[in-house]
Amino acid sequence: MNRLTLINLKNIDMVTNDKLVEVLEEILEKNRDAEKGYKKAAENADGAALRSYFERKSSERANFCNELKSEMATAYADFDEDGTFTGTMHRAWMDIKNFFSSDSDEAMLEEAIRGDKAAFEEYEDVLNDNTLPTRIASIIRDQKMKIRTDLNNIKTLEDLH
Repeated sequence: MNRLTLINLKNIDMVTNDKLVEVLEEILEKNRDAEKGYKKAAENADGAALRSYFERKSSERANFCNELKSEMATAYADFDEDGTFTGTMHRAWMDIKNFFSSDSDEAMLEEAIRGDKAAFEEYEDVLNDNTLPTRIASIIRDQKMKIRTDLNNIKTLEDLH
């Protein structure tokens, strides 16, 4: 390969890495939103079981962020830890504030389910990208499965209402 070819390959790698970092920053931002949303839901929940569920989910999403940030800092020293959401994708947790103002356990639970379904789909989309580094793909896959398990288990909370 000549020098020009190597420079072009480096540019392609930079664009690929920039896109990957942007996608991962979007996931971080959504997890931050979910963490805050779950925390707010816990504060407004009437039932002890639902309050405990929302507190656990808030903590889980904080852990998701920490785990992903740690790996991104290792792999991509120049990523924005504060997150800059630049995509136009749907941000499910931004709408949740309206439901929390009603203090309705049922409405908060439904919104949490809707938000988790959207998060699960986004994780699926990210995993369909074959350019993910192995360690990041593993983290995303594990987090996706935790969200899926919670969606399956939430039926018991729905039955309580």
